[in-house]
Amino acid sequence: MTIPETSLRVIAAGGRLGVSVDMRHFPEGTKTSQDAANAIGCPLSAIAKSIVVTLDEREQVVVFASGDTRIDLERLAVAAGAVSARRATLEEARSATGFAAGGTPPFGYPGAVRVFADRALQRHDLVWSAGGTPTTVFPIRLDDLVRAAEAEWVDVAARADR
Repeated sequence: MTIPETSLRVIAAGGRLGVSVDMRHFPEGTKTSQDAANAIGCPLSAIAKSIVVTLDEREQVVVFASGDTRIDLERLAVAAGAVSARRATLEEARSATGFAAGGTPPFGYPGAVRVFADRALQRHDLVWSAGGTPTTVFPIRLDDLVRAAEAEWVDVAARADR
């Protein structure tokens, strides 16, 4: 497999942060959490999706959430000390993280970005994260993910079926 340039950036960033990134490639795609879980053969809840959110129309943040949940944006705003929160546009997400939606990794961003991790991820010691493209993912210990990303724990998940 030839590793895409954006995934090589994730591997290099992981190395700088003390995380060994074992990149996996799934040509059929891992763009959604369900796609990733199906390709990997893991529970949907073990997917650590990275969601870019805009706070108060000025700051983009990243939220790691379990694949079987959605983020309650009002609760996120409160947890982040903001008044409002909305999903970032594709352009905002790429500008803040340097990666396209559907492949946003947990680290390797071009600048400082506040990162939050939803407590629902704590159901797993090992989670799977996007590797910089919609076809690459890698396993990472949850404690390494949170440490490397300097993520702040928050309780902002809502059930996906609500």
